[in-house]
Amino acid sequence: MESESPVETKKSKSKTPKKAKESILKQKSPAEFFAENKNIAGFDNPGKCLYTTVREFVENALDSAESISELPVIEITIEEIVKSKFNSMIGLVDRERIDEALYDDYETAKAREKRLAKEARAQEIQAKNAALGKKLKEHSVSKGAKNRGEASFYRVTCKDNGRGMPHDDIPNMFGRVLSGTKYGLKQTRGKFGLGAKMALIWSKMSTGLPIDILSSMRAQNYISFCRLDIDIHRNIPHIHLHEKRDNKDKWHGAEIQVVIEGNWTTYRSKILHYMRQMAVITPYAQFLFKFVSDTPDKNVTIKFARRTDVMPPVPVETKHHPSSVDILLIKRLIAETSKQNLLQFLQHEFVNIGKPLAERLIGEMGPEFSPKMVVKSLTDQQIVRIHQLFRQAKFDDPSGDCLSPAGEYNLRLGIIKELHPDMVATYSGSAQVFEGHPFIVEAGVSVGGKDVKQGLNIFRFANRIPLLFEQGGDVVTRTALKRISWNNYKINQTQDKIGVFVSIVSTKIPFKGTGKEYIGDDISEIASAVKSAIQQCCIQLKSKIVRRMQAREQQERKRNLSKYIPDATNAIYDVLQEMAKSHASKKKRYEEGDTDIIRKVSDRLITKETLNEKLTQHVEKVDYEMALEYATQTGVREEPREDIYLQSLDGKGNFSDFHSPIFVFRLFL
Repeated sequence: MESESPVETKKSKSKTPKKAKESILKQKSPAEFFAENKNIAGFDNPGKCLYTTVREFVENALDSAESISELPVIEITIEEIVKSKFNSMIGLVDRERIDEALYDDYETAKAREKRLAKEARAQEIQAKNAALGKKLKEHSVSKGAKNRGEASFYRVTCKDNGRGMPHDDIPNMFGRVLSGTKYGLKQTRGKFGLGAKMALIWSKMSTGLPIDILSSMRAQNYISFCRLDIDIHRNIPHIHLHEKRDNKDKWHGAEIQVVIEGNWTTYRSKILHYMRQMAVITPYAQFLFKFVSDTPDKNVTIKFARRTDVMPPVPVETKHHPSSVDILLIKRLIAETSKQNLLQFLQHEFVNIGKPLAERLIGEMGPEFSPKMVVKSLTDQQIVRIHQLFRQAKFDDPSGDCLSPAGEYNLRLGIIKELHPDMVATYSGSAQVFEGHPFIVEAGVSVGGKDVKQGLNIFRFANRIPLLFEQGGDVVTRTALKRISWNNYKINQTQDKIGVFVSIVSTKIPFKGTGKEYIGDDISEIASAVKSAIQQCCIQLKSKIVRRMQAREQQERKRNLSKYIPDATNAIYDVLQEMAKSHASKKKRYEEGDTDIIRKVSDRLITKETLNEKLTQHVEKVDYEMALEYATQTGVREEPREDIYLQSLDGKGNFSDFHSPIFVFRLFL
């Protein structure tokens, strides 16, 4: 062993000496973590960052307006900022290039020659196809280089009429990650609780510019203005300006403005698709979307008008169900509870545990437990025992009273407003439970419509927000594609324009993937509820489709019969004339009833015109009797009616609403 030690010493001398003292424990702030892992929050690339910023702003604005039962009015503007304008904003002087070959978009003479030759060949092929009358393909103009470093900047502004924010809370609400008002157990739109904070982090990373916030609350005579950015390493706001301004117009709400790097070209369709789907699930909101550019052809202005003034109830915070908690959560509840003993703790910190059940549970826990024992004196072993009993005991399911689904009425209105389908059916299921969390599934299925592609068009919503990415693995997509036999409901899965809308609300949405963009297919309770909801819609549509098919058959039958009326009239009239001639010459005698008809033919009381009229009336009568018989057999008791939609009244008055799944009856007092 001693002979080996000199060798080891020699080797160690040849290596770089270890710096043991510098190997110290480091800690990252939440802001630093999300800045380094921004893809977790949906900030994967510049285009996705622009989309996610818009989404976060819109959802925050909706939450703010709904929290005070105000019909949301939201304006979202994306302003394109060219590089020269951005440089002037930050005080940077544009400089001409000196060494062209240094840049990523540099193109050698040989590469340029090759590119031009390729473009010339493509243009030649296009010209030949045009001469032959073939359909021309859109030819994408090839770029000289990747142009990786050329960034596009956008000013994103969102204005709402919501609650607003307290003046002193604004810096921490935007400049401190993982601080907010949405961390209780309730249905929320947010996925991480980051909101506009992640947009601010991305702004700091891509442009270095701060965020501007204007806010005012109801009956507040001033508007708060705050300009700030975030200290990434310390996770605290860095305030540039925080002041109060006059509120002459008595406005309430918030206006947030941030400048970020983005890519409108690649994510234009996603952003517009998101806004359209948001208009479907929230028809009580009014959205005004604008894209502003120095190039007029690129400008976009779309107004998604409000269709109803009936809003879903505000989601309420609820207590935890015993079967959904873990050991850490039990410890946190014990630390935060205001109750003194174990009996009170079980009764007041969990749903569906009354006094009798709490006493039974304590008796089952063991002799070391008693109803009057101090809850904060529980040992780790005792907490584990409580957790084990919670997992094994039987509890009543939590109710869905804390949830706020869109409602069949709003879902139906949203689908009709945005898609204009030929037929639509909606269904709202009752509250169900998975892992101690209540959830409700609502569905809508439409056939036909404007700007709807042939086949299945799937629209997914979780806690009333659209899900646009990673559709393939989602429970809704898999159910619609693989578990619904569309032909059984007289719907052609490939030829018809089918819209499938499924909205899932819960206190805990079981998202999959780091970006939380889809709901997995592995929870049987949710998969079964989604399938059942879609099937209920299809059953409704089937009856409508069958009635429509019957009406078409009726029209076709009537058309076929009417087509032969002229020929039948001529043939019958010719026979009657021959009979009249035979009767006049006394060659043939007829019965008394026939003689009366023959006399009328001879006296010109029966003509071709009268025969034609009688046959037409007979066809109408037979057709009506057959339709009436079919309607009686199928239970239809009234004639088909056109849908009528009443515009909401502008004036405010006293009224009471009576809600039905598909309509709201408003009685003015």
